Amino acid sequence: MEGKLTFLGTGTSMGVPSLGCICAVCTSSDAHDKRLRPSVLITWRENAPGPERAVVIDTGPDFRQQALRVGLKRVDAVFYTHGHADHVLGMDDLRPLSFAASRESGPIPLYAAPQTIEILEKIFDYTFSPDATYINRARVKLEPLKDRNRIHGVDFVRIPVEHGGQAIDGFRFGAAAYLTDVSAIPEASFPLLEGVEVLVLAALRHAPHPSHATVEQALAWARRIGARQTWFTHIAHDLGHQETNAKLPAEAQLAYDGLSVPVTL
Repeated sequence: MEGKLTFLGTGTSMGVPSLGCICAVCTSSDAHDKRLRPSVLITWRENAPGPERAVVIDTGPDFRQQALRVGLKRVDAVFYTHGHADHVLGMDDLRPLSFAASRESGPIPLYAAPQTIEILEKIFDYTFSPDATYINRARVKLEPLKDRNRIHGVDFVRIPVEHGGQAIDGFRFGAAAYLTDVSAIPEASFPLLEGVEVLVLAALRHAPHPSHATVEQALAWARRIGARQTWFTHIAHDLGHQETNAKLPAEAQLAYDGLSVPVTL
């Protein structure tokens, strides 16, 4: 089955440009250097001419802006990598999409690990509390993340990775995989990535960071996994788009907000 992966955001937790910064990248006129918080959209048609299915990975604080930019009309499911602010704070922006979805097929399922579910329940108590009375709350439901999660004919496979000292989740869908905020990939996860053709990896900057991979670390993982094409995301303002890509191999490049690439699901 053919699908499409669209980068809704490719920046760090602070976004690019970063507030108060006057570095060359933050003041760049290149649109590729404008990076919203990290998120991707996967779309496909399960049965032509049926509806286009849409799955989002992470709803950060820029989700409304991202959804408007790509003309998002529906969301069939959301997968969460972890509970940090730059990955969950846009959940409430699902509300208008969830109203229509609930009438058609019920609440939008949000797949997350137990610790992420706990964070979502705390932040959005007015949505998830059994005593919630907010009439316009999002029509969503929290679903425990399994090792394999099937959404309209596509399996989303959990890929355990590490983010500093925290265990978080990446995802494989067909011949593509998305690993953000990763500082280490456990050995047991590499077999789950065999045969991946399109790989998305976090690559923060060149200088070491305690909870994020450097460009050099991400390149080494990309070579080991052997994808046909690797796209780097979760990019800091240390990396100018054009300058950095000119020094990278053609098969491993910085992604940018709005980039869409075909994927086999």
